[in-house]
Amino acid sequence: MMAAHKLDAATMVAEAEADAGTDDWGEPSGYWREGLEVLVDALESEARLSETGRMAMGVRLGQYLRNRLAVVDWRAGHGDELDVAIEGPLIITGLPRTGTTALSNLLAADPATRSLRVWESGSPVPPPEAATQHDDDRIAATQAGLDIFEQMVPAMKAMHHDTATSTAESIDLLGMSFHTHHFAGMADVPSYDQWWLECDMVPAYRFHREVLEMLGSRCPPGRWHLKNPPDLFCLEAVAAVYPEARFVWTHRHPADVLASVASLVATVQTLVTDDVDAHGVGAHQLDLWATAVERGMRWRADHPDRFVDVAMVDIVSRPVEAVAGIYEAAGWELTADAEQAMATWVEANAPGRHGEHRPDPAEFGLDRARITERFVEYVDRFGLEET
Repeated sequence: MMAAHKLDAATMVAEAEADAGTDDWGEPSGYWREGLEVLVDALESEARLSETGRMAMGVRLGQYLRNRLAVVDWRAGHGDELDVAIEGPLIITGLPRTGTTALSNLLAADPATRSLRVWESGSPVPPPEAATQHDDDRIAATQAGLDIFEQMVPAMKAMHHDTATSTAESIDLLGMSFHTHHFAGMADVPSYDQWWLECDMVPAYRFHREVLEMLGSRCPPGRWHLKNPPDLFCLEAVAAVYPEARFVWTHRHPADVLASVASLVATVQTLVTDDVDAHGVGAHQLDLWATAVERGMRWRADHPDRFVDVAMVDIVSRPVEAVAGIYEAAGWELTADAEQAMATWVEANAPGRHGEHRPDPAEFGLDRARITERFVEYVDRFGLEET
């Protein structure tokens, strides 16, 4: 195999501009570029990339660059279509592995709600059309990519199973600004994480909103629901851009969460490195998510009316009833058609249908007592119990 060239931000930017035929990156100037440069430096100096991993990350970052250029270009030529209302949105957040994906897909089953789907998140331009949104060519192309990914990493199916039409997190929308927690799930980039945690995230969420406006321009309704556990790190920025947003915080004891998170991250990192540090992954994910909860709790204390709380045990044991409680708190009507659609989704997506995922915390240097100690205020506040 030919050795992969080192990642270089300037080269990737030039190639993206040449491919797109434009150098208009949108505003603010330089914001996304700094994120790209810090990330590339971290990937090359810290992530222990394999040749395959370097190529894979180059493709991923190049796609974010091309998508950003495409979004800015489309918006520039279709300003008359962008006066689009975004109601809310209702945003699911909280620790990962707490039922956020199942809850998100339940909310997406309601035809009165617009959700971000995997296929349009990864390939947002041109925006979907209402008449062809269920048979757009990008759906099949995206599903083919997901199928290949699951063939490469069979264990992934039991951890986190996506389809092209499943709901997506905001990874791609924030990724186009290169300001997002999600890169820590792809590779070991601690210096990038340290940098990102101190960044002003408002510009990234402004671009996030611009993408949603574009996606909804030809494909209503305007009542949006989103899912993004890492929003917990920066709720103030999310609320600054979405002042009417409400947050659904899903809860599960952190000792039941962190080993699963570390296992998922370590598995994904095998795609880009032959040298995964399992204990390092465990320690880093513990620190990251303890920070997220601390920040979320701090912002929530001043904005208690913006939150609806849902326990993972209720999402699993009585999913439709859990959604009904969310609707009541949000002032949404749960119609009979929506309830039936949700019940149908539940029947087709029983927990554990793709296998069980029960990693050993010790594999990642984690101890349940230590985890509980890091999250003691959160555990006590919501009365969480280990399972």
